[in-house]
Amino acid sequence: MNTVYLDNSATTPLSEEVKGAIMSVMDCFGNPSSLHTLGVNAEAQIRRARQNVAKALALVTSKEHNIIFTSCGSESNNTAIFGTAYSKQCYRQGRIITSATEHPSVLECMKKLEKDGFDVVRLSAKGGVISPDELKNALNEKTFLVSIMTVNNETGAIYGIENLFSAVKSYNPDIITHTDAVQAFGKLKLNPKKMKADLISFSGHKIHAPKGVGGLYISDEMIKKKKIIPFLYGGGQESGIRSGTENTLGIVGLGEAVLHTPNLDKIGEIRQKLINALPESVKINTPCADYYPGILSVTLPSIKSETMLHFLSSKGIFVSSGSACSSNTGHASYVLSDFGLSDFDADCTLRLSFEDNLSDGDIEYVADAFKEGIERLVKIRRR
Repeated sequence: MNTVYLDNSATTPLSEEVKGAIMSVMDCFGNPSSLHTLGVNAEAQIRRARQNVAKALALVTSKEHNIIFTSCGSESNNTAIFGTAYSKQCYRQGRIITSATEHPSVLECMKKLEKDGFDVVRLSAKGGVISPDELKNALNEKTFLVSIMTVNNETGAIYGIENLFSAVKSYNPDIITHTDAVQAFGKLKLNPKKMKADLISFSGHKIHAPKGVGGLYISDEMIKKKKIIPFLYGGGQESGIRSGTENTLGIVGLGEAVLHTPNLDKIGEIRQKLINALPESVKINTPCADYYPGILSVTLPSIKSETMLHFLSSKGIFVSSGSACSSNTGHASYVLSDFGLSDFDADCTLRLSFEDNLSDGDIEYVADAFKEGIERLVKIRRR
């Protein structure tokens, strides 16, 4: 039986390059905070990884506080949001603007802040587009934070952060801008200066680094004006923003992973081949504007996504029924509902996320499995 992995937006396997980098430092066990040689060696490995990440974010020069390593993208989002919301007394009961289609690690933070008295405005992303006008209308004198993701994890929609954050900074340059770039980091070109982003969250396991490592870009302005406070307290590691002994092996893996970027043109070609090969009864949910080609949302003809997911899994084809962090809730995807799908169609939608290594044979195998699955499952439904 063939194995075709189409769930790269959930997680990715370790690449051979990352495995090699990790193996090369397996014996580098010193605590990076220790002053002896073993500690200094570990700290040097972390510094090298930090430099690689800085280059991946087009930072010509960077300070240690610009790149903070965390345990994952969710921790980075929590650090960015809570760290800014509670950094100044004047922000209390102020306004935060986000989108209705953010990752749960952002939306759950927003729910908590609402309970604490903050005013949270959620922008629609119908068709995979966030309206700059809707954003501008939501801005007011109490707005201190705007948090909008770079690439949506379920639809692949690219939300045009540069234009959105430019509008925010034009209204008030003191408003903090944060983007969850977990699905974009290591795939698309990111530049905090051009994006007008004060904070950028990223993760390792989406780009073939290990699980358990992520990071947060923090601008000089945030540190200078003390607009962020620690989320974790302790030994003062990571410039005092994220205390806790660093995950040296994971950080080294992340530092290696960012050196290897996917071929977007080839991914785009694979996407089109998949679309052409899938049965005509499968609806393609293409965002109205820009999108990351490696995420393909498809709606099945009156077949629940979970049913087809298990059928495909039996064939060695692994897909997702939505975000891995929210697909076990038992509810229709809020992202797809906001995108414009009915609850019924959202419940019949799968996410295929792939890279540039998908072969023509893989595509044919997937297409045949979809055809067989639809035929068999439709017959069962009609009984």
